[in-house]
Amino acid sequence: MPKTTIHLVCNAHLDPVWLWEWQEGAAEAISTFRTAADLCEEFPGFIFNHNEAVLYEWVQEYEPALFKRIQKLVKQGKWNIMGGWFLQPDCNMPSGEAYLRSLLYGRRYFKQHFNAEPTTAINFDSFGHARGLVQIMAKSGFDSYMYCRPPLDKCPIPADNYHWVGYDGSKILNGRARMMYNSPLGKAVEKFKGLLPTYKDQPCAYILWGVGDHGGGPSRQDLRAIAKFMKEKHGFEVLHSTPEAYFKEVRKKFKDIPEVTKDLRPFAVGCYTSMVRIKQTYRRLENELFSTEKMATAATIQGLMPDASAELAQAERDMLFAQFHDILPGSSIQPGEEMGLRMMNHGLEILSRVKTRAFFALASGQPKAKPGEFPILVYNPMAQPVDATVEVEMQLADQGWGNVFSYPHVTDARGKKLPTQIEHELSNLPLDWRKHVVFKATLAPSQMSRFNCVYEELKKKPDVRLKDRGGKIRFANKDGLEFVISSRTGLVETWRVSGQDVTLPGVGAFRPIVIADDSDPWGMEVKSFRKKIGGFSLMSAKESAVFSGLAHLKSLPAVRVVEDGDVRSVVEVTLKHGDSRICQRYKLPRFGTEVEVELRVFWEEKDRMLKLSLPLGKTLTSQPKFYGETAFGHGSLPENGDEAVAQKWVTVFSKPGKMAMTVINEGSYGSDFDGKELRLTLMRSAGYAAHPLPNRVVLPQDRLTARIDQGERIFRFFVNAGPIAKRLSAVSNEALHHNEKPFALSFNPSGQGPKPKAGPIVDDAVVQLTALKQNSLTPSTRGKDLIVRLFEPTGAPRPRKVTLTIPALGLRHKISLKPFEAKTLRIDPRTKRVTETDLMEKPVKK
Repeated sequence: MPKTTIHLVCNAHLDPVWLWEWQEGAAEAISTFRTAADLCEEFPGFIFNHNEAVLYEWVQEYEPALFKRIQKLVKQGKWNIMGGWFLQPDCNMPSGEAYLRSLLYGRRYFKQHFNAEPTTAINFDSFGHARGLVQIMAKSGFDSYMYCRPPLDKCPIPADNYHWVGYDGSKILNGRARMMYNSPLGKAVEKFKGLLPTYKDQPCAYILWGVGDHGGGPSRQDLRAIAKFMKEKHGFEVLHSTPEAYFKEVRKKFKDIPEVTKDLRPFAVGCYTSMVRIKQTYRRLENELFSTEKMATAATIQGLMPDASAELAQAERDMLFAQFHDILPGSSIQPGEEMGLRMMNHGLEILSRVKTRAFFALASGQPKAKPGEFPILVYNPMAQPVDATVEVEMQLADQGWGNVFSYPHVTDARGKKLPTQIEHELSNLPLDWRKHVVFKATLAPSQMSRFNCVYEELKKKPDVRLKDRGGKIRFANKDGLEFVISSRTGLVETWRVSGQDVTLPGVGAFRPIVIADDSDPWGMEVKSFRKKIGGFSLMSAKESAVFSGLAHLKSLPAVRVVEDGDVRSVVEVTLKHGDSRICQRYKLPRFGTEVEVELRVFWEEKDRMLKLSLPLGKTLTSQPKFYGETAFGHGSLPENGDEAVAQKWVTVFSKPGKMAMTVINEGSYGSDFDGKELRLTLMRSAGYAAHPLPNRVVLPQDRLTARIDQGERIFRFFVNAGPIAKRLSAVSNEALHHNEKPFALSFNPSGQGPKPKAGPIVDDAVVQLTALKQNSLTPSTRGKDLIVRLFEPTGAPRPRKVTLTIPALGLRHKISLKPFEAKTLRIDPRTKRVTETDLMEKPVKK
């Protein structure tokens, strides 16, 4: 009988940031790589494997001589470039486009500096893996994937090796490690001996070894012991190897490899929520990068502004670093959180400058304002028209000290009057001067829309029309939305759409509830957070006045209408629990059925979790399904109360009830659903990097220990309900619109220059434009090739045939998208030639 081959894959897992700051991570990377290089040169046959372009970049910058040694060792086959990504990211929360950028960065870096193109992706330490990764990896040159988490008891799979099938039908060969990536110093052989008996009945297996977490990797002690162990009679063929060599043998020797069609979860479910500022800032950076790219590219291809690719690349790198699996999940020390925020804000500042430059370039050709007119220009980065609630601030020509109030009226470019209202400005000057204007409008796709605002002088600001009557604030509009808020609780007694109850009547929906939690930011030992220990209740009028900074008033209703006009009504509620406070706002639309819910939370609890509770109506709890968005796809989430993770939206729908309820977020990834109640997870109060260990007290018992997410945080959700097909086909682009927001500015243009043409337009309401950028590595005669990426988000069973039009290039191109397919087009702006590529932007081989 042939011997089982054991592939020893030596690595040195090194978190760039975790219990240390990045400078220490860089120092350890250099030391680890230097030791590994020494051992590669010293021990014949030994192969060292390492991934993560960011670590190689540090070596390249800080110790270039070592970098050249590694380049030589790679050529000699003694050092294997493993994985090929920028770093090991969180594999749950980034969008499909954002993951793609990590692969694109890493692939290009390793090809340029090492002529290496790994075919096995690895994420040993990530806390679960989204099924959408399959399509991304398979269309980026990878045929296999190695990972360690989650373990079998948390995520059962039929075998260590299996074909992982993506939403679009793509497949990749997975190999789960039976033990984690590292081995204690001097005990690698001990690890091998413990694992070998479990592999005796299969033709090959792999074992990861090397000191890890804070680097280390191979040691002379271990390599000498391994050399001796290889010569022993143990019935196995043991060799130094690589991930690619292992999977090559798997394909030859394993038959009837099973398939798996699910996310690889759960693990560390607390990470879906810990460090909410990191998560919200990361989401904002993602959104700003992709929307700014679209604006800047539209301006550049028309010769309206210089290429901004270098600046955009800086911001993209900040985003990629923030994806790291101890930054985005919130499991680092407090300086790691601060560094992550600092780095992401660096990227956001770069994007702010590029976006502003693009905005003014795209404002070319807009006519000058007429006397008394205030132009409002709005750029929509979406490839479809968008019905938007536009908010913009502006300054009147002069300060109004008299007894007048200037009220806005907004018209579109054709002079049509639009629903408009005034709301309190961001500043607090008691003058008729600064204005916050809100209006409803349809925004043209991938271009600037022009609106004009004029002011009418009134004697005072109009009074609110929506009133508390009989202890209730009742709101209804002509599109079938009914919303009733109790003045006694501040909670929603009725939320009804087209006569059907979305939430359970009379029980108090949208209540912030408090859940028992602990100090572990990972949530390593749990699958759910279900133990409710309290909830927020309405403040008294006196408490509300004090909390609102108006103690001199003695009394202020804790439920009040603060804005009311032709666009929406805004109801504000003040709530309390323990040492924490919440100002909760319901923004109720005059048009449509989408309600915005905003919470300004002042959180001072410890070992507690905050959730927003929505008990659902009977229409939605008849055989309900719970789904959420993931990378380039959407799929089912747990319906037993276990904590779930999703990206921009979740939905509960009932086929018997013929209804779906959708919730869009701005960076809140966690939630749970037990069949009757949806709970949106807002924040936790765990310790920083507080790792539970058996029979040990985690936090020091003799001092104050800093906690995550104490203080003020803001959350926004956009909730809607309606027929299933309509809701589920619309929610992905609605979520994209709320995240990649239109850019609006009051600006009086010069009236000079050519008026730009539109960027990409798609003649389909659901297909998403996930990227519009320039491919800097494939220059054409007139500048750089254009990259357009489209995604089919619904999973509808039939291919979707759409027409892509780019008026700015005079181009029209038909394209077919399979369910959940992400497709990349490379366009030569000179010849108008369109080439379909893989996700690495290389031509697809037919």
